Amino acid sequence: MKIEIKKIAIHKTKFRRAFTLVEMLLVVTIIGILAALVIPRIVGVSDRSRVTAANADINGGIKSALGAYEVDNGRFPSGLQDLLVAPGNARNWHGPYLDKIPADPWGQPYIYYYPGKHSANSYDLLSVGPDSKEGTDDDIVSWAK
Repeated sequence: MKIEIKKIAIHKTKFRRAFTLVEMLLVVTIIGILAALVIPRIVGVSDRSRVTAANADINGGIKSALGAYEVDNGRFPSGLQDLLVAPGNARNWHGPYLDKIPADPWGQPYIYYYPGKHSANSYDLLSVGPDSKEGTDDDIVSWAK
């Protein structure tokens, strides 16, 4: 007796499974929540770093250049441009004291007053800050507030 075993072809059906609308909405919601938490922190860090950079310019590089000019000439310059080009009234100018006059981190020029409004025997140097308006609370200044 001969036994024949018939091979039964089993076709593997390919199951295609797509994302459901609920799953897609859930993922989009999670991404939105994460973005709402992360983006304000990144923006806050950016603003703080700009304030730090303005303070570094005012109390660092520009302050040093103004101090060197004052030591050489016995007085502070009448304008920041005097740090780059010798003015006619500078008797002992040894500049340039800066390579260039930097803009503040918001792209605005630093404001310089000599004699200062807040420092009568010295100068006032300030950045108008993010609102670009002088005299507001966000100004970064060389004098103690």
